[in-house]
Amino acid sequence: MKLPAILIFLITLITGLISCKAPETNKATRTATPNIIYVYADDLGYGELGSYGQTKIKTPHLDRMAAEGMRFTQHYTSTPVCAPARAMLLTGLHGGHSYIRGNHELGGFADTAERGQYPLPKAAITIADVLKTKGYSTAIIGKWGLGMANTEGNPLLHGFDYSYGYLDQKQAHNYYPSHLWENGKWDTLDQPYFYVHRKLSPDSATDDAFASFIGKDYAPDKLTEKAEKFIREKKEKPFFLYLPYTIPHASLQVPEKWVNAYKGQFEEQPYFGQQGYTPSKYPLSTYAGMISYLDEQVGKIMALIKELGLEENTLICFSSDNGATFNGGVDARFFNSAAGFRGLKMDLYEGGIRMPFIARWPGKIKAGAVSDHVSVQYDLMATLADLTGVPAPPNDGISFLPTLLGNDKNQQQHEFLYFEYPEKGGQRAIRYGNWKGVKTGLKNNPAAPWQLFDLSKDPSETTDLASKHPDLLKTFDAIVARERQDSPLATWNF
Repeated sequence: MKLPAILIFLITLITGLISCKAPETNKATRTATPNIIYVYADDLGYGELGSYGQTKIKTPHLDRMAAEGMRFTQHYTSTPVCAPARAMLLTGLHGGHSYIRGNHELGGFADTAERGQYPLPKAAITIADVLKTKGYSTAIIGKWGLGMANTEGNPLLHGFDYSYGYLDQKQAHNYYPSHLWENGKWDTLDQPYFYVHRKLSPDSATDDAFASFIGKDYAPDKLTEKAEKFIREKKEKPFFLYLPYTIPHASLQVPEKWVNAYKGQFEEQPYFGQQGYTPSKYPLSTYAGMISYLDEQVGKIMALIKELGLEENTLICFSSDNGATFNGGVDARFFNSAAGFRGLKMDLYEGGIRMPFIARWPGKIKAGAVSDHVSVQYDLMATLADLTGVPAPPNDGISFLPTLLGNDKNQQQHEFLYFEYPEKGGQRAIRYGNWKGVKTGLKNNPAAPWQLFDLSKDPSETTDLASKHPDLLKTFDAIVARERQDSPLATWNF
């Protein structure tokens, strides 16, 4: 039956009035399908970008990204090492709920022994799974670390239409590998396999010996090439590009151009491999060059987005999986990599988990903004679901979209952030307002006491106030009892 024109008009008017009542932020979150690029550095410390206080390493493109977007000062990784940080980022689950909680290694370093890490279970729902329901094309280009292609951890089984890069983190110790993986198939590079943890003798190390750790095909070049290709091919529809580069994780390897950019600026001695990973004749220059190289790759991605006219419809994010490392010839103290915070990679102190985070979206995110909103990488699932109007699976995060869009009054705050890390003796941490509780050595001493720090006055966590605030410690115990679930892998339980 055809409705009378006046009735059609009234229905239209009422519908319009109802829709007008929706807050502006809701409108943005329900209708937007921007392209999303998430660049993930590897072992990059909080203080290793110019916009976060670095003075020795040049990062002009990331500094420009911060100047044109928003820089977060209290953003955390979910845990302080590679594989679990990636799993929690993608699934929105914290360390007490995550499927993956540590770097559980399988196989060995040789190509014939490549087995990867403990695979992400098929039941896991990732950000890519969620965004695909909204019509997004999805890609993971870089380091996966959550299972080989012949396991249920295959990225193609977790919402990604395309995958390229390292599947096994041990292979990613070498920037000149014999191969990478493209959609589960071996992609041969122009160099043979070599063992990256081979030491050199200080008495006999020659220039040729150091040069033997350098090949022809630099893997990060391939990652950028594939990322640019994906962006060009998918520019007509919304895409999600997860771009986890392996830089600046050891080994210390970068094309000579980038070493030369810093040679002569630092007093440095050769590194012979005594703390693992490849030797390097100029370790300080190489490390600085690696970060500047990474910075250039981000600049290339931003330039391509501009060239294609996609700037106003592309959200680009940059962060790191954990704090700077302590081995492989890296000198975190020299570069002030932790920006004065206590701890490094594998620590639940601030230096291991407080991360740089920059978000840029011209026209949506205010240029030059700085936010002290307390956020964590397991918030990303909730944030991107909020942004695109897609229901998120159960997760532990809180959307920080209001903060990105300048709606701080509508920003929900975390009651607490929960961290759990089963390696390096077993650790646990809780951030609760400005308070931070940390436990270490839990595997040998399940009754290890809380250390308590007031981050508002003591961000370097030097003064333990636990004896003065017993009620807070009881609150932390209650949070642990409520939040923690046993892992199916026994070694991750303590």
